[in-house]
Amino acid sequence: MPMNVRNRLFRLAGITLTLWLAGPLAGDDIKRTELYRRIRTALDAVRAIDTHDHLRPFDEIPNRDTTDRGRGMTLHSIWAGSYYGWINPLSPWPEGASFDVWWAKGKHNFADARATSFYRYLLPAFKDLYGVDFETMSDDEARQLNDRIFANYQNDKWLEHVITERANIELMLIDPYWARFKFERVYRFGVPVLNVTTMVDGYHESSFASQLDSPYHFARESGKEIKSLDDYLATLDAIFQKAVATDAVCLKTTLAYQRTLLFDNVPRERAEKVFGRAKAELSAEEIKDFQDFVMWRLCELSAKHGLPFQIHTGQARIQGSNPMLLVDMIAANPRTKFVLFHGGFPWVGETGVIAMRHKNVWVDSVWLPQLSYTMARRAYQEWLEMMPSDRIMWGADTVQAEGIYAATVWTRQCLAEALAEKVDRGELTEEQAIRIGRQILRENALKLFTTLSRQLWKSTE
Repeated sequence: MPMNVRNRLFRLAGITLTLWLAGPLAGDDIKRTELYRRIRTALDAVRAIDTHDHLRPFDEIPNRDTTDRGRGMTLHSIWAGSYYGWINPLSPWPEGASFDVWWAKGKHNFADARATSFYRYLLPAFKDLYGVDFETMSDDEARQLNDRIFANYQNDKWLEHVITERANIELMLIDPYWARFKFERVYRFGVPVLNVTTMVDGYHESSFASQLDSPYHFARESGKEIKSLDDYLATLDAIFQKAVATDAVCLKTTLAYQRTLLFDNVPRERAEKVFGRAKAELSAEEIKDFQDFVMWRLCELSAKHGLPFQIHTGQARIQGSNPMLLVDMIAANPRTKFVLFHGGFPWVGETGVIAMRHKNVWVDSVWLPQLSYTMARRAYQEWLEMMPSDRIMWGADTVQAEGIYAATVWTRQCLAEALAEKVDRGELTEEQAIRIGRQILRENALKLFTTLSRQLWKSTE
């Protein structure tokens, strides 16, 4: 081969190798670019509306430990209140023990989980709120971190500061599964949600483990009694009326943890045959009949009272939580606004198609970045290709200040990264990307939950 031809081939090969190396690097490392930093800065400035959390009244925040210094929140509490324990062991805090006793075992818990999103999403909370790198900290630094967490939870000022200032959340929809029909508002940023999960079990009063979950108890408190299926349905309507009166903005169900999401349109006659009988007298098929019948009535009440219906999909009983199982019910209830939670993980593509085909469906990425950051980034991009940008939302889905902050930062980063990649590929302008990010973090919730606008407080101070 002539020398000049050989040299030309070598140069072409070198150019090809350089482009091959540079292409993936630019795509995979978008966070190092000025484009990403500008988009991220813009999204961080958005006063977010968090569509889903389980933040209890301050004194009831769970996972407090009994330590040698008394009962309080600890470094262990922060991890125990996250979803980390779902995938990897977390050593318990020995009753009355010091931090050093727990840490001697606890610090070894994380070695096999370093790459998981359930582990990594919490790291920004320690870095940003406490200035500590959890992955490299010494035992002394870990002890000091624990002491600072313990001190911060002596009152609710830290919680308020982290959520409203550091996480920059203006409103938070709080799902009170521990007191479903009380509609408490203990935080100025808190917005009530009507959790309807237990309502489907109203075939008999004994079905309810707690009076706080029982429409029968609600009826008695209102001076009424449930003796028939009509009485039961009237009570559900009364609960919805109370929810609207207290500015609750939506419904929420987590039935996917208990049963299939396939809800058949059961005739009233079959539900009436079940009503009034205890669980021990019923077959699984009869119980499903009643639950299915009530679920369809809840869809009707959702439309009647203008309360969108948040439904947990995916990552529950995975053999029955695919959001595709809801499609017939969604199609038959076009006036009901359905919000499919968690992006249907792992069925994020199927969830997008449902929203594409049905204009009464919104997709909520709540919890998805914590489940799988990579899938969440991909989902944002795919969903934006399948549906208008005004039908995607987000939520933190956790229980204390550090977890809420971490989930919010994780989501803002993931969303900014997904949008920056679209701009980098020429699919969006930077201005369009920032507008979409603002929609997902705030504006879409204001548009869907129509009473939220009168509950805003931060922007008017």
